Parts: sequence; structure tokens; C-alpha cells
Amino acid sequence: MSRKPRIAVIVGSTREARFGLKPAEWIAEKASANGAWEVELVDLQGFDLPLFNEVASNAWAPSEDARAIAWQKKIGEFDGYIFVTPEYNRSIPGALKNALDQAYTEWNRKAFGIVSYGSVGGTRAAEHLRTIGIELQMASTRAAVHVGGSEFMAVHPMGGEPRPMSAIEGAIGGSAEAMLNELDWWVRATMAAREEAQRKAA
Repeated sequence: MSRKPRIAVIVGSTREARFGLKPAEWIAEKASANGAWEVELVDLQGFDLPLFNEVASNAWAPSEDARAIAWQKKIGEFDGYIFVTPEYNRSIPGALKNALDQAYTEWNRKAFGIVSYGSVGGTRAAEHLRTIGIELQMASTRAAVHVGGSEFMAVHPMGGEPRPMSAIEGAIGGSAEAMLNELDWWVRATMAAREEAQRKAA
């Protein structure tokens, strides 16, 4: 490969009172630590995406809404993704599902990891996100970071005096390392495969 992989850390909640920015900044710092990737925090709040209202997915027809096109252009810049998502009623937030639906080709043949939080560590949201990723022709890491239980309350404002994410490093640091290592392998493998496909098509 002739360049560093580009990784987006996507903040999956747009609520004003969201917690997600805290774990997103934490995992972005960890992902940037060894300098192997170019990492960017991508906040859904900054894109003002409409509810999906195109004639079809952009797999079949170009999108018309300028906000959707801007989103597609942005996510198309990356080789892999880390989704940071809460669990809302056993799934991901509507804002994140809508953002996933607003593109198709830009997600294809790329890899992603997950940081989830909330009830039982957001595991049900993470599993739902993995099934969506399959339909978008993406590869998910096996390892994920799940912030739940006493660790969640230790760093969330509802727990009283919230502490930094580093306070629960002992509980989630190993999962983060495993997820990032797996993501590196999958990102580099899919990058190489896409580059080979482009060479054959040229």
C-alpha cells in the first residue's frame, strides 16, 4: 500500500445530552497512538442529514439531496470505521441507522469496529450494527468494546461525579486493543483487495 489507512471514528448519537463523544474521543486517541493510521472524528451532528428520501439507495441511483451527497463524499474518504453507539431499545439510534442508509457504495468492502455502551454494554446494538454491516458488504471485527454496568456508571454523568474513560481502562482496555488490532488487519486486507480490483479494471 502506498499510504496510511484512513479511519473514521463515527459518533452515532446526535442528542444534545449524548454521552457518545466521550468514548469516541477516547477510542480516537487510542487509534491514533501508534501513528499507523490517519484518524478523524466524524460527528453525525455536523451533517444535518434528512431522513432517507431518495428514489433508491445510491447502489442503484445517484442521490439528489446535497446533504446526503456531502455525507457520501465524507465517508468515502475512509478505509475503515469505528462506530461509537449507544443502545436504544435493543438497537442503534435512528440517526445512525439513517446515516448508514444514506450511502451504500461508499461502505462496500471496508472494515469496521464497534464501541458500544448502555444496557448490557450495548451488545444488542452492536449485534444489530453487525448485521447491517453485512448487508452493506462490510467486514466487522470480532472484538468490540462494550461499556456497561458499573464501568458505565463510573464515567457517565448519571453516576454522579463522572471520571475520564481512563478510569475504566482496566476493564475495557484489553477489548479496545483487540478490536484495534483486528481492525488494522481487516482494513489492510480490504484496502489491498480493492486496489487489486482497481488494477484489474483499469
